[in-house]
Amino acid sequence: MTAASVRKLAAGAVVLALSAVTAGCSGEDRAAQPAPKAKEAVQAGPPKAPVRLIGDGSTSVTGAQPNQRPVTRLKPGQKPPQFVVFSWDGAGEDSQKLFSHFRKVSKKYNAHMTYFLSGVYLVPTEKNDLYRPPGRAAGRSDIGFNDVKSIKATVEQLRGAWLEGSEIGTHFNGHFCGANGVGSWSPAQWRSEIEQAKSFVKTWKTNTGLKGVAALPFDYEKELVGARTPCLEGQKNMMAAARHMGFRYDSSGVGTQVWPGKKQGLWDMPLQQVPVPGRAFETLSMDYNFMVNQSGTVKGDPAKHAYWGNQMRDGLLAAFKRAYEGNRAPLIIGNHFESWNGRTYMRAIEETVKTVCTRSEVRCVSFRQLADWLDAQDPKTLAKLRTLQVGEAPKGGWSPFLSPKPAAEQPKAPASGAAGAPEAGGAQAD
Repeated sequence: MTAASVRKLAAGAVVLALSAVTAGCSGEDRAAQPAPKAKEAVQAGPPKAPVRLIGDGSTSVTGAQPNQRPVTRLKPGQKPPQFVVFSWDGAGEDSQKLFSHFRKVSKKYNAHMTYFLSGVYLVPTEKNDLYRPPGRAAGRSDIGFNDVKSIKATVEQLRGAWLEGSEIGTHFNGHFCGANGVGSWSPAQWRSEIEQAKSFVKTWKTNTGLKGVAALPFDYEKELVGARTPCLEGQKNMMAAARHMGFRYDSSGVGTQVWPGKKQGLWDMPLQQVPVPGRAFETLSMDYNFMVNQSGTVKGDPAKHAYWGNQMRDGLLAAFKRAYEGNRAPLIIGNHFESWNGRTYMRAIEETVKTVCTRSEVRCVSFRQLADWLDAQDPKTLAKLRTLQVGEAPKGGWSPFLSPKPAAEQPKAPASGAAGAPEAGGAQAD
């Protein structure tokens, strides 16, 4: 994020409502804790296939993604696992080294995550005119571009994250919010934005001259299956374009802690309203929204930093508890690699990962992995899960709730001609 965009964000934050739904844009290592024992088998995939470079060698085909957990269908009466998705908007590596830090956190606590890459983070500033944003002059971007050193560092993190089993999605490019921003774009303009986001990933070697750097180990045309729009704006028209471009889900909406359904053919996995401890309202499950409701600026009172971080952590843990003990709806959490309010939100996220991803029956997964699991389930089971409200556990327990109801006992047919025998074509017992 550029200094100018930080100032812009901070100025706009103070005018938002307490339950602000706008998402921000996007960047300290702590004492290590003993690594927990892995709770479930990880499927490493088939033997490594020969690398086949694509285009200029920026991306490649290396075979199935490693370190993927098996996807299974729930058995009748089986309690669903508690899914938790940690996701990152922007996902670039800069001098703060937060991308690399949270990769370590992810590995340490047996978690996979989704990294929503901003395509312009792979475009050198001197070549900014390669970007043609819809409705704006070439070379414009509200989050700037990047230098070659940071592009190289970002590519290294993207490569490592994918090989570890995490997902590389998109946060699109220029991050234009508000009037005449992404919320005003047509499906055709969104298609252009998506194509450019893909192009910047597929041509970073040409655009930077980093010919000797290893390729990204995936084909982005196939890897890219989901997104989050800037400021959570423009979802409808974005989905209209994305569903024809290989996308399977979107996380640009605003929702509550209930089981996801589909919208325009895509899994709709929104950020969720979660508790704000000590306050009488809820806010979205994202660091930016806690910051807006606490300080209204990225540099609030230092004396309150620790309290604000604890408040976010405890709010997320309260949301986790009501799902884990209630309807088991996936908990969706969004973040930015940023140092807002002294990095207190980065600490809050790390402590949340440590607490929830080590629990039994919990799977910390990427959005893609969650979509895979949802696709594998019986649609009738998912429909039943969606009847449960926020924090609502099935009355009578999970086994009877998700077990097939036995067919009603059929009455014994009376003898032919006996009183009460149904006539031909008459109604039979259900």
